[in-house]
Amino acid sequence: MHDTSSIPTMLLLMQRRWELAVAGEMAGSARLELVEGVVPLDPQRAVVEAMLSGWARQQAARFLDQEATIGPRLALVRRLMSFSGLYPWQWTAAEAEAFIADLRSGAKPIRVSTARGYEIALRMFCEYAADPRYGWPEQCQQRFGASVTQVFHEHNSVVHVSDYEGDPGRRPLTYDEVQALFDAADGRVEEIRSRRRKGSLTAMRDAAMLKTVYAYGLRRQECCGLDLADLRHNPKAARYGRFGALFVRFGKASRGGAPKRRTVLTVPEMDWVVPVLEQWVDEVRPLLSPGQHPALWVTERRSRVGAGGSHPADHHTSDPTHSENPPPCRWRTLPSLPKDESHEQHSHRFCRRRTNASPGVDRRAHPRARSGHRHHHCGANLRPVPRRGL
Repeated sequence: MHDTSSIPTMLLLMQRRWELAVAGEMAGSARLELVEGVVPLDPQRAVVEAMLSGWARQQAARFLDQEATIGPRLALVRRLMSFSGLYPWQWTAAEAEAFIADLRSGAKPIRVSTARGYEIALRMFCEYAADPRYGWPEQCQQRFGASVTQVFHEHNSVVHVSDYEGDPGRRPLTYDEVQALFDAADGRVEEIRSRRRKGSLTAMRDAAMLKTVYAYGLRRQECCGLDLADLRHNPKAARYGRFGALFVRFGKASRGGAPKRRTVLTVPEMDWVVPVLEQWVDEVRPLLSPGQHPALWVTERRSRVGAGGSHPADHHTSDPTHSENPPPCRWRTLPSLPKDESHEQHSHRFCRRRTNASPGVDRRAHPRARSGHRHHHCGANLRPVPRRGL
């Protein structure tokens, strides 16, 4: 039996939201989230849940991503409530400082950049809940005699004073380590064949993806979103044929905007990727029977290889649910590689190689533009390094 006691309240709330939306009420306001004339059994819990729902609605109005942005921010607010045992209108600066201090301790303390991100998210929530335009200060004062105040200020927040705040232990791979990485990817194909097991075609695809990520400095979603039509000719490098450039359509978006687009050229220092792509497109990919699927990287089930799930470029296919995670991180455990090897470091190495291999150009603007970064500080850890240091 389903509990239907809350159905009238839900219908009343939906009707009220519609009336206020028509009247021009702001998304996320208290009047849109709370039903007038209804007394909840647990007023504090009801108000805080409505407050979080309103904040999620406000962020959704800015087209922020639910899984990547909105969900983690709501979870962070709940973590602070669980840590302090207090509701947002009861928070003080001391509680917020103790929360960050606790995260800095323990076996796995958070990084400086992570702490700053947490503080920014919590500051944004407090600004929303304390904004009189949304009506939450009035509601909290009427119900609890207190309202949400800002708990993070200039004296207890992390200051962004350096361009790069990553782990100083992370470094680009040496040429020998890159070769070991590629050899491990190619060796996996031979290993599967020697055991006479299926999977050699997908192993060849994984190796080609890994090399493409390294050669063009692609992110996961950018690599998985490539179509055959994104392979472009470059009139100034006709010898590369249809692999003279890649048109990246699913670049990293910023502030709720659409995915950024850019074109990444094939350069002489990375032209070894041309025969790799030729073999994949002309010989290996057809063996997977992709049919009319436009994706460059396909699975054995005729779907697109997804970045942790179905890719937005796959919305037009008949079966977007069957997808595989991108493979470039499967070889992290090689003994010869650094323990903190990650996918993002392929992009970092791409920028370093391009900076060293691009004389006569702006050494900051060139790799930043090719990798999809907007600001100079995004590539602060990608400064040119001497070849003898690699």
